[in-house]
Amino acid sequence: MNLKMKKIEINKIYNQNCIDAMSSIPKNKIDLVITDPPFAINFKAKKANYNRTSSHVLSGYNEIKPEDYYDFTFAWMSEVFRILKESGSMYVFSGWNNLKDILHALDDVGFTTVNHIVWKYQFGVVTKRKFVTSHYHCLYVCKDDKKRKFFPFSRFKKEEKTKDGRSLHYQDKEDVWDIKREYWTGDEKTPTKLPSELIQKLLEYSSEKNDVVLDPFLGSGQVAVVSKSLNRKYIGFEIVPDYYKFAKKRLDKDLYRIKKLK
Repeated sequence: MNLKMKKIEINKIYNQNCIDAMSSIPKNKIDLVITDPPFAINFKAKKANYNRTSSHVLSGYNEIKPEDYYDFTFAWMSEVFRILKESGSMYVFSGWNNLKDILHALDDVGFTTVNHIVWKYQFGVVTKRKFVTSHYHCLYVCKDDKKRKFFPFSRFKKEEKTKDGRSLHYQDKEDVWDIKREYWTGDEKTPTKLPSELIQKLLEYSSEKNDVVLDPFLGSGQVAVVSKSLNRKYIGFEIVPDYYKFAKKRLDKDLYRIKKLK
């Protein structure tokens, strides 16, 4: 399938503002969206022109005001809704801080919520006056619940069992996922990234070979890299030049990890 979307082509990533870039994609072209949107943005002049900063730590980081986060979320989700196929779906990751705005925007744009998944990881920031946060939220949504793709036995056959006799496919589909974060000690990296195991699981349940997978906030390129490895097509947008270059290097060289030069 040699699909060309005006100026946006599949199996390419772009150093662009995702809201502007998605407007160049015709409607009903994307099979699956997996994304971890920013907690902060650097916007210019008007609310429609939001730019992503690096994930939390790059110098020049500007934290979005709480009163602006809903507008930003509604803007990019509206574009996703337009370009997503009727059979498509989206997974949106979020910490608890902005979860209320993400939930409201999903409803207001018109998405149907399928599941609220909790990703439990292996560590959080030590606290003294509150409980440690060691999980992430993942909202599984779609345009049409009757048409969306889902492959319930893509990872485990119906009859497969665990060592203690439990159904493997049932256990794998429970909505609390205990998946460890990845350590890339000594390698080039961005400050935050989703583990490949997590992305692979989403891809296997909600897409098939040659489907077009979009990540509007590409970061280190994880969604595109894992999609490519599983024979999915991909499109990604990343506003931070250094992140874009890092992701492009991984894709161009077919490298999952890149050794840091001394």
